[in-house]
Amino acid sequence: MATTAAYDEIADWYEYEFLGATGEGHADPLGLGDLIDDLLGEGTGSCLEIGCGTGIHAARVRGLGRTPVGVDLAGGMLGHARGRLPVARADAERLPFRNGSMPAVLAVMVHTDMPRYPAVLQEVARVLRPGGVFVHIGVHPCFCGGFADRGDPDRVVVRPGYLDGHWTTDSWTDQGLRDKVGATHRPLPELLHAFLDAGLTPERFAEAGGRTPLVLAARTRSAGRAGRKR
Repeated sequence: MATTAAYDEIADWYEYEFLGATGEGHADPLGLGDLIDDLLGEGTGSCLEIGCGTGIHAARVRGLGRTPVGVDLAGGMLGHARGRLPVARADAERLPFRNGSMPAVLAVMVHTDMPRYPAVLQEVARVLRPGGVFVHIGVHPCFCGGFADRGDPDRVVVRPGYLDGHWTTDSWTDQGLRDKVGATHRPLPELLHAFLDAGLTPERFAEAGGRTPLVLAARTRSAGRAGRKR
């Protein structure tokens, strides 16, 4: 994945500056923790976070009674994550877990870092046990991307480009991630179809992050499809 080297290069900046604080007390201006509480909910057993980065959501998952486990491609990010949860350096398109072995899988603000996210969702469906839950929390495809200017807090200017589906480093700010590592944009129908094509049935949706939302989240459930053979 092209973003791996970029995330390795910015791992310390991400941990100490972008998150706003060190350790578990990082800022959460988008309300991602509340979305995890609401959509993932309480449970037992392992919860695999794909693209876990520095592991900042592990404490939240653990507080729900679940056992967090993480995978990421960026070794620099995992260097920070190892003190927070068990991790493996792995490609989300080839997860090192058996078919039907996970009761829950979580993805938080990473789908734009994964150019082949539909293939990732196929892997999610493969490792989920029948009836297992997958929670997707990501940037809102309608209001975030290289086509959207969020520089004015009172309005979002949407330029042409929403329907194009592309990778770009264009961003309305130089204080965030996207001008550094880029992002792959998918229009809303393409993203929702990817859930369905993987055999993940949507149960609930949520938006967060302001009057014009920055975040779209979904709780989906495995229908028990066997998925790709390993």
